[in-house]
Amino acid sequence: MKTLEVDAINDSDVENVVALWQRCGLTRPWNDPHADIALARRRDNSTILIGRDGGAIVATIMVGHDGHRGWVYYVAVDPNCQKRGYGRMVMAAAEDWLRAAGILKLQLLVRRGNAQANAFYGSLGFEESTSVMFQKWLDGRQQ
Repeated sequence: MKTLEVDAINDSDVENVVALWQRCGLTRPWNDPHADIALARRRDNSTILIGRDGGAIVATIMVGHDGHRGWVYYVAVDPNCQKRGYGRMVMAAAEDWLRAAGILKLQLLVRRGNAQANAFYGSLGFEESTSVMFQKWLDGRQQ
């Protein structure tokens, strides 16, 4: 299995990362990916890790923590590079990043209907939580 070069996003990566997220179907109309990237880079408790193969961005993961639990978002592998273990590699890099920050629990959200993602995370040892997630839009929208 080939090993990825994984490091933190830099300014010149942003447009390529957004394009990858769009190719992977990860963006949503209510989430501006540029704003999400800027927010993740603004603090020490979050970052975006980039997986490169021969210099090309082929995988990403946004990772952060609230001081107690770690979270990951935007786990992406270029559709032309899937089934090479790159998803596992960026997940391992995110876990290492969280461990280095003293965070011992990692959580993530997956849409119930996303069978492929659910199977992937299950294969990494994740379990479905017994917790119920609630949400509230603070800008007043109803969804």
